[in-house]
Amino acid sequence: MDVIEQMNWRYAVKKFDSEKILHDEKVERLKEAFNLTATSYGLQPVTLLVIQNKELQSTLVPHSYEQQQVAQASHVLVICIQRKVDEDYIAKYFEQVGKVRGTSDAILDPFKEALIDNFSEKEEDEIKHWATNQGYLAMGNLLTVCALEKIDSCPMEGFEPEAYDNILKLEERGLTSILVLPVGYRAEDDMFSGFKKVRKNMSESVIEIK
Repeated sequence: MDVIEQMNWRYAVKKFDSEKILHDEKVERLKEAFNLTATSYGLQPVTLLVIQNKELQSTLVPHSYEQQQVAQASHVLVICIQRKVDEDYIAKYFEQVGKVRGTSDAILDPFKEALIDNFSEKEEDEIKHWATNQGYLAMGNLLTVCALEKIDSCPMEGFEPEAYDNILKLEERGLTSILVLPVGYRAEDDMFSGFKKVRKNMSESVIEIK
């Protein structure tokens, strides 16, 4: 499959076919892709919420600036970040490294302590900004995988995070929402599917230094 061809195929869907539902294996691919996304230090301060509930999706529409794609989509993916990245969170990550790789504490502890010290000196807003950047990495990864899997999508920043957090009870999980990605299949009458992409000329967007 040609990646560039698929990237040209994808667009931000304006109308989904609400009758078409993603097969479970497609959803699993997206979940795996999300979990494999590179993150700073490998700390993965991001969590993916997968919603497949039409009633709940409709409830979220007024808090998504009335974007109907949230209700129409097969699934709605909500990218969330950890509200707190502290010593316990970092220690848990290094515990997982030790289990998976068999690396000794003697090797891991210096790096662990350096990260704990580093994050203890950061302000809450600085950590939130850092974690949010990791969420955008995940979104980009998901958009590419959607294109390769012929899954339609519509990335959204336009929603009310506080309302989403309240409705989805995210605070109880120590999370806050930052991005929304409805996924499914485009409606046949979505006229935007036939629009040509508008992008800068390559010479304007890419600078080569040799």
